[in-house]
Amino acid sequence: MIAINDDIVIDEREIEERFVRASGPGGQNVNKLSTAVQIRFAAMASACLDEATKARLKRRAGRRMTADGVIVIVAQRFRTQEANRRDARSRLAALIKAATVAPKPRRPTRPSLGAKRQRLEDKKRRGQIKALRGGPAEE
Repeated sequence: MIAINDDIVIDEREIEERFVRASGPGGQNVNKLSTAVQIRFAAMASACLDEATKARLKRRAGRRMTADGVIVIVAQRFRTQEANRRDARSRLAALIKAATVAPKPRRPTRPSLGAKRQRLEDKKRRGQIKALRGGPAEE
């Protein structure tokens, strides 16, 4: 079980792991051992996520989500399978946790009267400075 927050817990059976050859550090072992981890999680088919979270997750995942709604995370930062496995699982949990937070709705605001006056005064002052840059007036 992977605990995302108090309400969401992902079952291990919903996550498919594959170990593949990594392209990063590893020395001579890089050509012999499969240390990179590829995690696949069918987010759109998961029963533990509600529809709003799935929609936010789809936007957040971007290229990491396939057309079928499967999130694919590849971890190959470390030299060992176990470290890469922990890294991939923590990245998946962080992605899902970020998608559980609903964005705060934006309330449109207007500039205050004082801010408008200040902006216009600054524009006048700037215009006067630019006007003084001109050459001597012709007579």
